[in-house]
Amino acid sequence: MQDVNYRPKIVAFCCNWCSYAGADLAGSSRLAYPADVKIIRVPCSCRVNPLFILRAFQRGADGVIMAGCHPGDCHYTSGNYFARRRMTLLFSMLDYLGIERERTRVEWISAAEGAKFSKTMNEFAATIAALGENKRLEDLRCKK
Repeated sequence: MQDVNYRPKIVAFCCNWCSYAGADLAGSSRLAYPADVKIIRVPCSCRVNPLFILRAFQRGADGVIMAGCHPGDCHYTSGNYFARRRMTLLFSMLDYLGIERERTRVEWISAAEGAKFSKTMNEFAATIAALGENKRLEDLRCKK
């Protein structure tokens, strides 16, 4: 049975040039997305080390999403191609650890897609809420 007061903790790594600007546009356009989504701005999606995602899960995140520029539109030419390769490897590692595949997501959102950013975050939050709390890494979490 799921707690009625449960609110999922979601971490979003957003590329400065596209996804973060898309989040800004969503806010400017008054398009709602859950306050449970905590955005971490990174210079490029390729700067997201897979260990950052594992650390987010270890520290209590129920879901992690990485958002970057569309392939071919990267500010740093090919950064998102590197990110896509790393995430593919990370997904197989998460499968090995027993973390549900649905808890991690990769999206390509441009600066002009505020509506897509809002829709993606709402869908992801609903998916994570349906999955419930991430208990798989609970024994590894940093306790206060």
